[in-house]
Amino acid sequence: MKQFIQYIVFIFIAIATISSCSEEPLDEDGKGTLTGKVVQAETFEPIPNAKISSNPNTSSVFTDSLGDFLIENIPVGDYSFEAKKDGFITRFEGVTISINETTNVVFELDPEEDENNPPEIPELITPEDNEQNINLSVDLTWSCSDPEEDILTYKVTLRNSITDDIEVFEDITDTIFTLENLNYSTKYFWQVTANDGINPDVNSITNSFRTLEFPNARFLFNRKVEDNHVIFTADEDGNELQLTSASTNSFRPRKNTQANKIAFIRTTGGQAHLYTMNPDGSNVFKVTQTVPLAGFNLDYYNYSWKSNGSQFLYSNFDKLYQINADGSGLTQIFQTPNGKFISECDWSYDNSRIAVKVNDVNGYDVEIYVIDMTGTVLYNVLSGENGATSGLHLSVDNSKLVYSRDISGYETSEYRQLDNRIFIYDFNTLTATELDTNKPAGYNDYDVRYSPNEAQVIFVSTSNDGVSERTIYSCDVDDTSSREALFNNSIMPDWK
Repeated sequence: MKQFIQYIVFIFIAIATISSCSEEPLDEDGKGTLTGKVVQAETFEPIPNAKISSNPNTSSVFTDSLGDFLIENIPVGDYSFEAKKDGFITRFEGVTISINETTNVVFELDPEEDENNPPEIPELITPEDNEQNINLSVDLTWSCSDPEEDILTYKVTLRNSITDDIEVFEDITDTIFTLENLNYSTKYFWQVTANDGINPDVNSITNSFRTLEFPNARFLFNRKVEDNHVIFTADEDGNELQLTSASTNSFRPRKNTQANKIAFIRTTGGQAHLYTMNPDGSNVFKVTQTVPLAGFNLDYYNYSWKSNGSQFLYSNFDKLYQINADGSGLTQIFQTPNGKFISECDWSYDNSRIAVKVNDVNGYDVEIYVIDMTGTVLYNVLSGENGATSGLHLSVDNSKLVYSRDISGYETSEYRQLDNRIFIYDFNTLTATELDTNKPAGYNDYDVRYSPNEAQVIFVSTSNDGVSERTIYSCDVDDTSSREALFNNSIMPDWK
């Protein structure tokens, strides 16, 4: 009996061993199959003897008389298969081979004589490259041909060099296109793109032209564009021209007619520096390098040109500096005796005296006084008054000083102002008189300056709610009914 049981166990083990040996091993590398057909693209007639190969390389086969092919035992993975036959344009197809599966692909080959060539590179004709004094409406012309005489469509790309704005005009069917409403004093770059509806776009070279100079631009001001201050100039008819790009924060423009330059402040890297540029916004030059412009709030900060355009006055907290317009000769000429910040300064036309406005770190406890070039105080214009002040401009003969002050005396950490009015201080009588600008109740008139002939003042006005739009106004000194809005959504005016 014992022998019989042992025999049975032996037989069972033998059968189990044979069964385990008969199982196929796990195929970790896996393979698949590709079948396919090669035909002519338009007629779908089979193409025999077309060569089929792949990348990565597997094996090459040729199609049979029916255009069919078969490739077996291809390792799984992604491939680019190529179908090639003399007289036809080679075609590539992406194929994924999966384990133990058959993938099918069809190649549609175009005859070589049917290959379409792209258009020639467009040749720009007018305006000529770098042409000057172009009208604000201009015809762009170019020439272009196509080897197969396909119908071409064009695209014109135009870039404004000052604002960096890009305009694209598409679906143009002629080799002439009219640009309208261009800006004065602006360099434009333009390029033409041709397309035949078959091939990729073909681009021309890029040419440039410059429009007519802006006529009689006497006004300067700032506008907020997106998150940055942008400088604009305008003439007396209200025509406007943007001078600085919205990609930089540029503000407080001041023009010097003798130097024929515009100065302005630009913030970069957390610091404010003084710059100059041509009246059309070109030739930007950084004046200050080592000592930046600084005060309690740059929105209420001001610097001053020397009348001949050779130098500037500007402040860094409690210190007043003089610097040459070319960036040389930086010199400290004054420091407040009580540590107050110098927020504004104005250099007299004869360069003999300087009006300064000083305040504490919050913009209050204001003092306005006039010093000579040695720092000696000549006149005390304002002190001991609560509330904000802004704007500081000496008359050409040094007899008067115009400024604005919030007579409500309201003070807050947000520097909100409730009743800002314009005053003129007379150095002959040593008295300040309010200038009646016909200001509506609940409004602030501030940031005031004289007009070039001093018969008017220019200033900013807005509701005291702190959120309304700000507008630049002018008003005759001797006629309170002459209050006139000049530029909407604008601040920091200058009139030369």
